[in-house]
Amino acid sequence: MEWLSNPQAWAALATLTLLEIVLGVDNIIFLSILVGRLPAHERDKARFLGLVLAMLCRIILLLSLSWVMTLTATLFTILNEAISGRDLILIGGGIFLLTKSTFEIHNNLEADEPSAVVKRASTFLSTLLQIAILDIVFSLDSVITAVGISQHLAVMIIAIMIAVVIMMISSSAIGAFIDTHPTIKILALSFLILVGVTLTAEGLDFHIPKGYIYFSMAFSFGVEMLNQKIRKRTSTPVHLRKPLT
Repeated sequence: MEWLSNPQAWAALATLTLLEIVLGVDNIIFLSILVGRLPAHERDKARFLGLVLAMLCRIILLLSLSWVMTLTATLFTILNEAISGRDLILIGGGIFLLTKSTFEIHNNLEADEPSAVVKRASTFLSTLLQIAILDIVFSLDSVITAVGISQHLAVMIIAIMIAVVIMMISSSAIGAFIDTHPTIKILALSFLILVGVTLTAEGLDFHIPKGYIYFSMAFSFGVEMLNQKIRKRTSTPVHLRKPLT
């Protein structure tokens, strides 16, 4: 516990916690969309267990750092491109995310009833299994980032736990917001396609700076919020409208 008296360790804890929250945004979006297919009485439980799985995956990977580091070793080569265990996980996770997001967009746009989205039955266990698969993929980036910032295992684990608690508090509101705004849901699925492309590219050794990805997400979300405000204003009778601020 020597890090408790080290100001640099506390700075690393604050930085890591913030980064874990940022890196967990795509995880929360994916979790919210999957959980939205479950019956209402199972959603809160699925959110909680999904985030607990995410936390456990990150902590287990941190506790097995020696094994994680072996994932960067080359397994085989294709067209002069070295492929490691980490690359296979990223490529597999990226393809899974691309496929799942595409099917979700299709289901939302091709519903039989224009006014409602037809939801296919999802079982509780299958939803948790899909969440667990993506948790492993997202955990790799999270753990590698944590190791690069701090050398104290306790700091990394505490940062992960704090970030997950914050995500647990906010995930229900985020899920409800996505469910009640169809255009936001399509935008969120588009974000996941972008993340899937990024993961696949990373696995093939094409490095896309994360800042570009998160900036494009934030910019698109900001534009959609303006659209929501304009739609709300134009749907209100003229005499009840408030000036845009």
